[in-house]
Amino acid sequence: MHFAVMAAEAMEWLAVKPDGAYLDATAGLGGHTGRIAQLLTTGKVVANDRDAESLARARQNTEAWADRICYHQGEFSMLAEALPACGLWRADGLLADLGVSRYQLTEPERGFSFMADGPLDMRQDRSTGVTAAEVVNQYAEKAIADLIYQLGEERRARKIARAIVRGRPIRSTLHLAGLVERAVSRTNRLHPATQTFMALRMFVNDEQGELDRLLEIGPELLASGGRMVAISFMSLEDRKVKQRFRDLAQEGRAIVLTRHPVTPTTEETGLNPASRSAKLRALQMN
Repeated sequence: MHFAVMAAEAMEWLAVKPDGAYLDATAGLGGHTGRIAQLLTTGKVVANDRDAESLARARQNTEAWADRICYHQGEFSMLAEALPACGLWRADGLLADLGVSRYQLTEPERGFSFMADGPLDMRQDRSTGVTAAEVVNQYAEKAIADLIYQLGEERRARKIARAIVRGRPIRSTLHLAGLVERAVSRTNRLHPATQTFMALRMFVNDEQGELDRLLEIGPELLASGGRMVAISFMSLEDRKVKQRFRDLAQEGRAIVLTRHPVTPTTEETGLNPASRSAKLRALQMN
């Protein structure tokens, strides 16, 4: 079952107007897009995602409201093109759920997860870019250690990088997960390879760079009074969102609506444990 994380809270902070223009920057499987579309009458929502396969599924899942939705494939750095492509110039609201798509995590051939064996791909857009397989099989040991430490916040990064280089060629997700598991012991409930996989995914997709571009471009796409709502799942992301929102407020360009991050209800985390780390922040442009 697909859960749109903090859907009710996102709609509340977006303050969706029936005739408004909205941009779902991370459409995923269409959960939030559908919720916005249901609140519209003459308005429109742009469903954007860099993953063409996820976007195709979002189109199927939101078919009932297709007359209010415009679908657009592109990275955050291409968001300025999304509105004009759909006949819009400014948005009344922009939503960005920064979590990984459930489709990507549950399809073995995408290579995002070690729950089943698959190729080490991890690209959100499979038409371009370097794969995780190329990183683990071709990059220098120090470069691998650095990215695992910096992006995965994995303290055992050097030991893991050494095991990766010694284990080459690495053929699949389970092969990589096994190498990491043998190299470092389990210290908590998480699989030892969790942070390594997260770091590789973030590196392959330049997630931190793309988030920087979203936070730079997003506010420029909003009309006066328009709102930006960001849902993050990692401390690295939440810090970036918090700082950018604070900077915009200090410049007198916006008002931060959420003094503290909004978190999921106990009921939601019970139904969808993946939402536990979610933090929502909202901003309104002056």
